[in-house]
Amino acid sequence: MPGPKFDESELEVVFTLPENPRMKAVDIFKYPVTSAEAVRALYNREPIWQISGLDSKFFSPAVYPDNVARAFVYEATPFDNTTQGGGKDMFGVEWEYVPLVNGSMVKPGQPLFSDANEWKSKLKKPNIASWDWAGSAAANNGTYLTPQTWNNCWLLNGWFERMISWMDFDNAAVALIDPDQKEAVQEMLEWLTDVYIELADKFIETYPGIDEFYVHDDWGAQKDTFFSPEVGREMLVPSMKRFVKHLHDQGFVVELHSCGANEKQIENFIEMGFDSWAPMSAINDTVMLYEKYGDQIVIGVAAKPFAADASEAEQRARAREYVEMFCKPNKPSMLSFDTMSMLTPAFREELYKCSRIAYCG
Repeated sequence: MPGPKFDESELEVVFTLPENPRMKAVDIFKYPVTSAEAVRALYNREPIWQISGLDSKFFSPAVYPDNVARAFVYEATPFDNTTQGGGKDMFGVEWEYVPLVNGSMVKPGQPLFSDANEWKSKLKKPNIASWDWAGSAAANNGTYLTPQTWNNCWLLNGWFERMISWMDFDNAAVALIDPDQKEAVQEMLEWLTDVYIELADKFIETYPGIDEFYVHDDWGAQKDTFFSPEVGREMLVPSMKRFVKHLHDQGFVVELHSCGANEKQIENFIEMGFDSWAPMSAINDTVMLYEKYGDQIVIGVAAKPFAADASEAEQRARAREYVEMFCKPNKPSMLSFDTMSMLTPAFREELYKCSRIAYCG
């Protein structure tokens, strides 16, 4: 069933999100339903307004060692990623926070192994059950995680990224196509999938408020994908598809974060079962991806930019243009994360109002 019809009273501003390095200050309106209900409606193909990054909350607790190692901790307990980030992940790989890139990198030249055939002797299964899940639950449940928010649990270091962390990039890329390593790679990734399923199940058991899992696995660079779609289909799709199905069977949305020029991989992303993907709009044709594949996977589509000195009328016109192209009730989209810097008060208000009307009348 479609959501409630739009009412002008919804444009009352209930609070304003302060400006940050990624976006301007943004007004939050008097929504007719919670953000959690609106995002769920999107994935049920019954959208209520145009969903963006404003409508979900990152959750990446420090109890998972990779979140600390990658300097990406977001939870109830204060954590300074710039000073506390880095260290060993759950497989003992050392990460170092690099201020220049505002994130962590594996120290290069020190791979755990260079040949995938060595994986059984080099990798040790992490003792996930031994982490302080009870303490994390007490801190986050009902405080950081509430029923009103769409709680988006990040899973850093996806399948190919994990291979890179173990082997360094060059060795990992070669292993995907080396006939003498391919069987070992497939066995290793199936083993990794079992680890990730155990990890996800522990998240689900510990935090009843989780709504979505957000899998982070970059497959491309600025100019092209790291490997061909055929290699991805053979080597990575089976394991990742099994993981996504495990979460779908329990009612969770699963979104893919995959940076890089990955247009060629879209059919693999669909085959794996991901509910959504937000491509980097500067190097992927999000309009083409939406038009061709938007009925199979929710695409994060970029709004056409406007000049910094654009008039309010121009900004509103650009929002209406976006809604006309991408806010179709039977084929919804998301506002791309790399468009968040465009959310001026005029654009934001017009986008909300017009998408409400387009979706619900």
